[in-house]
Amino acid sequence: MKIIIASLLALGFAASSAEAACYADYKAKQDDPLRLQYGVVQVNGECSIETATAELTPKLAADGWQLLNVLGVFDDAGLAERRESAGEFYLRY
Repeated sequence: MKIIIASLLALGFAASSAEAACYADYKAKQDDPLRLQYGVVQVNGECSIETATAELTPKLAADGWQLLNVLGVFDDAGLAERRESAGEFYLRY
């Protein structure tokens, strides 16, 4: 019994550590005056455009921004190349 429990715990640990971080890049706007934003956000949960949209929309709205679209999702490998373009909106939300 102890071996079975230890095996299950090990499998659970391996699965959780194998999950890569997920990020999304997006575009948003504010009106009057028109302001545009490009940013990068970390996505919790399923790594999909739908999940990123659902998580990001209320966060942006709280600061007066409207999400225009989520461009895509990616892992850690895509972070460095987007940092400069996102500027102050890099992992802000």
